[in-house]
Order: sequence, then structure tokens, then C-alpha cells
Amino acid sequence: MSELPIRMDHGALSVPNLNDSIDWYKKMLGFELDRRFRIPGHPVQVAEIKRGDLRIELFEAENSKPMAASQREPDSAFLTQGILHLAFAVPDIHALAESLRAKGADIVWVRDFEFGSNAFIRDNAGNLIEFVQDKSMA
Repeated sequence: MSELPIRMDHGALSVPNLNDSIDWYKKMLGFELDRRFRIPGHPVQVAEIKRGDLRIELFEAENSKPMAASQREPDSAFLTQGILHLAFAVPDIHALAESLRAKGADIVWVRDFEFGSNAFIRDNAGNLIEFVQDKSMA
């Protein structure tokens, strides 16, 4: 029996202000708004944003609780169960970091390791986003 085909469709993030987050993802990472909608029966607004094949759902829920401080730090986020971060592959970590820094991004770190390089940033709501250097893209 062959395996059932599967592919990643999207990630989802809870944010305090949908419009601010849409603007941040557009400015920092080039995402565009695909559609907005409400979830019937719940005080939740959703925006689907996309960049090529990448898709993210942003949720703004009334009375949502703010993220714990530990979830904003890569070295402590894994101590809480749940989704830790989104990760994207890029051809050049240092060029990306320089570009994001020029736009005012909250860069947590840019690190080089024996096995490759990565960078972590926080979006406007504090959600962690990782970038990994994919040498096959260079």
C-alpha cells in the first residue's frame, strides 16, 4: 500500500491586532493578503496571507490572552508544549538579516553553526520566526 500524499498547507498564529500583523508580514516578508473572514459563532477574525506557495493564517480573537514571555525566546520556547515557531528556508541568512534589520525587524539572533546558519526574529506580536540557510537554494 502506498503512502498517502501529504504536504504542508499553512501555519496559523494568534495575534492581538490583525491589521497590524497583515502590514508587518507585508513589509518584512513580502506576504500579501489573500482573504479575510470571521468564524461564525466565535468572536474571531481571520486573515489568510500568502507569498507564492507559503500561506499563514492570522487569528485575532476578542479577549485572547497575551503570549507568555518564555514563548518569545528561542532558548526557552521549547519548555512550553505547543507550536514553537514557523521556519522558512533562505539562500543567505546574513543577507536576509541585513535586509530585515534595515526594515526595523526585531532580530533575536543570527548564528553560524558547523552544520549551517539560522536566524530568529519576532513578528509584531512576538511570535518567533526562524530562517535556515538552505545551501541548495544558493
